Amino acid sequence: MKIARPAAILLLAIILLSGAACSVFSPTFSTPTPTPVPIQIIAEPTYSPDTITRQYEWSYDGQEWQWTLSIPQSLYDYYVERPRAQTEDYSIYVTHPKDDEYIDTLIDKIEEVATNAGYDEMETVNFAVSFIQSLPYAVDNVTTSYDEYPRYPIETLVDNGGDCEDTSILMAAILHKMGYGTVLLSLPNHMAVGVLGSEEFSGTYWPHDSGKYYYLETTGEGWEIGELPSEYTGESASIYDITPVPILTHDWSAESSWFNKMNLTITVENLGTDTASDVYIYAAFDAGGDMVWNAEESQHFDLGSDQSITITMQLDIPAGEHTRLLVQIVDDGYSVDKSYSEWFDT
Repeated sequence: MKIARPAAILLLAIILLSGAACSVFSPTFSTPTPTPVPIQIIAEPTYSPDTITRQYEWSYDGQEWQWTLSIPQSLYDYYVERPRAQTEDYSIYVTHPKDDEYIDTLIDKIEEVATNAGYDEMETVNFAVSFIQSLPYAVDNVTTSYDEYPRYPIETLVDNGGDCEDTSILMAAILHKMGYGTVLLSLPNHMAVGVLGSEEFSGTYWPHDSGKYYYLETTGEGWEIGELPSEYTGESASIYDITPVPILTHDWSAESSWFNKMNLTITVENLGTDTASDVYIYAAFDAGGDMVWNAEESQHFDLGSDQSITITMQLDIPAGEHTRLLVQIVDDGYSVDKSYSEWFDT
C-alpha cells in the first residue's frame, strides 16, 4: 500500500557575478605593443521574479479605501502545492513563517491608518476586520476540487477571498502578528476569530486561559467585535491557540521477503510549524479485538517543521492468519497518525 502525497518545492534563483583578480608580471623580453580596443561593456543580468498584483477596495467609517499588494508567483505556488494536513487545528496555517513579510506589509498599512485616524485598540481591530470582510466569500468545492480546502493567508489574498476558515486564518495571522491575543473559534460548520479583550470590549466572548476572547466574524460586511450572528447563539466552540504545533503524516509501502518477513518502508513528514520530539513508528499485524501480532517499534527521532524521514522496518509475518498491517506514528505517547492495509490471508 502506498499513499501518494504532493510535494512542494520552492526554488530561489540568485545570480552572482564575481570578478577574477589577475597578477601582472614585467616580461624580461620585448614584445610588440598591442593596439588598444574599446572595452567591452557587459550588462549585469537582472532578476525580476514574476509577481501577482491584487487591488482591494472597500468602505469603512464613511471612507473609501484602496490597497495594492504584490506577491511573488513562486510564493503563491509554494503554498498551493503544500499538502493540506488532516487536522482540525488550523493554527498551523496561521503560524507558517514564509508569508510573514507580506502579512507585515498589511500590518504596516493598518497601523498607519489607525495612527492617522486616532483609532483606539477596538477601532483598530474593527478597521482591520473590515478589510477581511470585504473579500468575496467563496465555497471550497466551487473554487477548488476539494470539499474542504483551508487556505494559507497568501492564497486567500491572491485568490481574493475564500470561505470562513480562510478569512479567519488570514485575520488571525494579522492580529496575532500585531500583538493581540488571538484564537481560532471552531463552531458547528463555521469558523471565526476570538480576540482577547479588555473591559472596554463588549458583546459575545468565550472564556479561555483566564481571559475573555471576543467573537469576531470575518465573513459578510459590517460585523464588529463581539457581534455574533443569530444562527450561532448558544453554540459551543472549540478554541485553538495560535501557537506552533507539529502535525505528523505518513505513507508507507510493504513487500514480503523470504523466511516469512515483511519489509516496511515508512516516510513520516511534519507539516506543522513546530518540531516533533521523540517520535517513533509502531507497526504490527492486526489480530482483531484490539490485539496484534509481532509488533515492532522503530528507533526514536526528532522531526522539524517541513522535514521528513524515511525508515525501514522488518516484521515477522504470522503464519496461517487473516490479518492486516497496522502503522502508527507515536508522538508524546499518543498515536497521532494511523493507517491500515487491506485484510489478507498469510
